Amino acid sequence: MSQSDEIKSRLDIVEIIRSYVQVKAVGANFQALCPFHREKSPSFVISPEKQIWHCFGCGKGGDVFSFIEEMEGIGFVEAMRLLAPKAGITLSTYEKNDFSKRNRLLDVLEFSTRYFEKHLELESAKYFRAYLLERGLKEETIKDWRIGYAPDSWDNLILRLKELPKNERLKFNDQEIFAAGLTVRKEGASRYYNRFRDRIMFPIADINDNVIAFTARVNPGKEKEEKVGGKYINSPQTELYDKSRVVFGLNKAKGAIKSENLAIVVEGQMDVIMAHQHGFKNVVASSGTALTAEQLIIIKRFTNNLALAFDMDAAGQMAADRGIKEAMALDFNISVIVLQDGKDAAECLKKHPEEWQKAVADAKPMMEYYLTKLSTEFDARTAAGSKELTKHALAMIAKFSSKIEQDFWLRRIAEIIGAPEQSMRDELKKISPQGTSRPAPVESAKPLPAPIDRHELMSELILALVLRLPYLVPYLTAKLEPEFLKNNEKISFYKDLIIYYNKNGSFDYEDFRSFLLSQGEKRENLLDLLVLLGEKDFYALGETEIKSEIAKCLIELKKYYYQERIKSIQRELPEAEKSGQTAQVEKLMNDFKDFTDRLREIGAAS
Repeated sequence: MSQSDEIKSRLDIVEIIRSYVQVKAVGANFQALCPFHREKSPSFVISPEKQIWHCFGCGKGGDVFSFIEEMEGIGFVEAMRLLAPKAGITLSTYEKNDFSKRNRLLDVLEFSTRYFEKHLELESAKYFRAYLLERGLKEETIKDWRIGYAPDSWDNLILRLKELPKNERLKFNDQEIFAAGLTVRKEGASRYYNRFRDRIMFPIADINDNVIAFTARVNPGKEKEEKVGGKYINSPQTELYDKSRVVFGLNKAKGAIKSENLAIVVEGQMDVIMAHQHGFKNVVASSGTALTAEQLIIIKRFTNNLALAFDMDAAGQMAADRGIKEAMALDFNISVIVLQDGKDAAECLKKHPEEWQKAVADAKPMMEYYLTKLSTEFDARTAAGSKELTKHALAMIAKFSSKIEQDFWLRRIAEIIGAPEQSMRDELKKISPQGTSRPAPVESAKPLPAPIDRHELMSELILALVLRLPYLVPYLTAKLEPEFLKNNEKISFYKDLIIYYNKNGSFDYEDFRSFLLSQGEKRENLLDLLVLLGEKDFYALGETEIKSEIAKCLIELKKYYYQERIKSIQRELPEAEKSGQTAQVEKLMNDFKDFTDRLREIGAAS
């Protein structure tokens, strides 16, 4: 068994996909909203028995590897690397060409993380450990979040990464270390120096626990004299790290977010770490910026409920407002956690954890929070204040896609300013003519494939039906000629199915898949599509019902075939007459009559 086959055999594809999207059991299979295109009803189907998936909306499908490749935007070898630890497998053989640039960068960052962790444990770094403990972190928390220390050196990390012993594969060059965001190139020269020096290092991991970047805090003892970089500096954007697409702490929080059906979003990384230390495992961070649409799309894989706990300063409130607008566009249920006296989450958790717990429990619905905020900014007792309050509130209400929610909050605004409700509705129509707002798409999804025509659909359905109960293959072959199917791919597939069944006298999915692969033509994806289509739409049907459905499909397939043959004859006949091909003209005329009669018989029978 190859390593990839061993990984597949040890993993449950449903559990792997469940860690990315919410899935629901339907019959023997599972369904979900497709993560690769926008849809309102689930067309993404997973078969736990066959360990395959397919989306009937966008057409993507495959096994656990192809799902990870598509989801993470990586290649097959990288997908193996990601899945091997989940399967409890250590990849033992490597080919030099198998290690893509992305894998090399992950290795650079992993070894750098270990390097920083080791240096935080040294006697020379006891001041930094004491600082972290004084901030309220426990020793086990420091280890769990892999916090480290970058020594005050221009090139120690570079030298270490370039001189790793024992394994030649793990030696890195200047270009790889630079591409990982760990060094800076000296201007006007080809020399490099460490980006992070004399700083506390907080690793940033992707959803699969791979370190992809760092946040580095300046030496607390030198904070006032630090001139370059500021209190915190982050890794630059790299092939691995795009801060607009990374949610800090999601790798540790995703399970709790799913089980509690709520994601709490705070501003800073220390806020997240302190929250997890105090048992609030469903907390993540936007890393000091406003939530982006990309970050929210990732969070939405796990929950539709969002609670924001941003700082009460101007920057925090601006970030909260922007995050709210992006979340509304994605139809999140949004609430706001308000901490008293301007505390941030980390400070509150360190000094008064019970206050944080109460604030989470008392989180206000987003619009209630927003109206309270507007009421403190504008005096509703004055005409000017009422006008400004209404303008800002209606701009937010217009973003709701639910008419019921709009009606509720329109009544609240009318109560606050003491105006007729109808006047609020009139003002809302000026913003959105129908009084509703449709969120603009925020995903850069690829366009969906063109809808298949009815003939092709019937061709797929009849093959899916017989694969649902494969012992009906002889029943079908007695009634269905291959040329009745829509295109060459399905005709060839049907012929292969007949050959395979006649040879074996039975049907086995894995064995037939291997048979298709041995033919040298890639029809295994069509097999998965047809199998899942049959299980998705016909899982509850027995033999009698399936035979009935086959009969219906057969009538339509014959009808389409005869119609297309008649059209083809009508195109060929004038040319044959024009060139004086008497025998060909006679044959075409006879075929025309034959197909017309058959078509008429089908019409009479149906």
